[in-house]
Amino acid sequence: MEEKFRKYIILWLSQSVSGLGSSMTGFALVLWAYGQSRSAMSVSLMSFCNYVPYIIISLFVGDFIDRHRKKNIMLVSDSMAAAGSLAVLVLLLAGRLEVWNIYIINMIIGVTNAFQQPASAVATGRLVPKEKISNVSGMNSFSNNLIVVFSPMLAAFLFAAGGLPLILLIDLASFICAFCVLLFFIQIPEQPIEKKSGSPFAGIAEGFAFLKMEKGILYIMLTMALINFFSRLTYENILSPMILARSSENNIALGIVNACMGIGGIAGGIVVSVKKESRHKAVAIYVSAALSFLFGDLMMAAGKTVFWWSAAAVAASFPIPFIMANQNAILYRRIPTAMQGRVFAVRNAIQFGTIPVGIILGGYLADHVFEPFMDSGSSLSGMLEKIVGSGAGSGMAAMFLCTGICGFSVSLASCFNREIKKLDCSD
Repeated sequence: MEEKFRKYIILWLSQSVSGLGSSMTGFALVLWAYGQSRSAMSVSLMSFCNYVPYIIISLFVGDFIDRHRKKNIMLVSDSMAAAGSLAVLVLLLAGRLEVWNIYIINMIIGVTNAFQQPASAVATGRLVPKEKISNVSGMNSFSNNLIVVFSPMLAAFLFAAGGLPLILLIDLASFICAFCVLLFFIQIPEQPIEKKSGSPFAGIAEGFAFLKMEKGILYIMLTMALINFFSRLTYENILSPMILARSSENNIALGIVNACMGIGGIAGGIVVSVKKESRHKAVAIYVSAALSFLFGDLMMAAGKTVFWWSAAAVAASFPIPFIMANQNAILYRRIPTAMQGRVFAVRNAIQFGTIPVGIILGGYLADHVFEPFMDSGSSLSGMLEKIVGSGAGSGMAAMFLCTGICGFSVSLASCFNREIKKLDCSD
């Protein structure tokens, strides 16, 4: 068991390095695309084109993942994603790269992620002892947020020094490193693999049939889908334009706030990785989410200086690793090993299905509903101004106020759901 866990640590380190390269590429492509089009919507569509195929394909891959070797799936999926980066590099060097090319490549990467992520989740369950799952979630949160902090800074520096080609080359080098580690040094234990061919719809039906019996897990997925929707409406969508609008387009202010977002996640990840598992995991998920919305969104709405925006960023991101760790601990304990691919695939489709809706709707509401409303001079907008202030960005601040109230209410109400509370009683 210890040997398998050591191999997981090696895999985690190599994938973290690869994730840093991919994140730098994503940030650099945003800079390049915005420089070409000067359109915020063109940037939003990059994320949209990645998420939509990921969510659709996730519904159909569960049975495939359960019946095939996880290592092979991960190797092929990562290779196809790297091929996308290589295609961008070739088109760029040939002087033929256009924004729509990136949309298509992002769609392909979304498809590969639909296979890679549930396969990786199952592999984690095979390599990591169940009592260490929550600690591993903390490690993942630590590395992910470390990437959030450093990848924009490194990408911006390298983009200025060598342009997009240099970043793409670093991304490809990090992929080769991670690929070789997985190929030559990591063995993922497999259950007996069924060779029968089945309809992809059968995998969906089996995944949902399991969730019909495990209603507590289904309710967690549904409520997390709603929480993800509120999060994408504001924090992961309009935070940057709101900070820029309220700080007279101060890029340094935006950089500080984004760094604090990552620092909060790093701190939370460190705490989760070293602390004992919570005895009340289901309740801990929603208490953490409620605190994130209460202190994160509401403080971000009312804040008018970099200090308060930064404090709100830390308050919003610090509880996130606790949400992920406790959810993973429940899933790995309750889902049979042979069913994990199917259930994780259905989970990804349900839980992340609201993300593209939030991405598109958030931008529309900010530009065409909330910002004009706060400029309307109505009595209600006047009342809101006492909380969120006035001027450019006040409409987006009002959106944070709404998501804070809604997200806190949904999280608090979920703590009292009978089926969710049963998960703690039977754990």
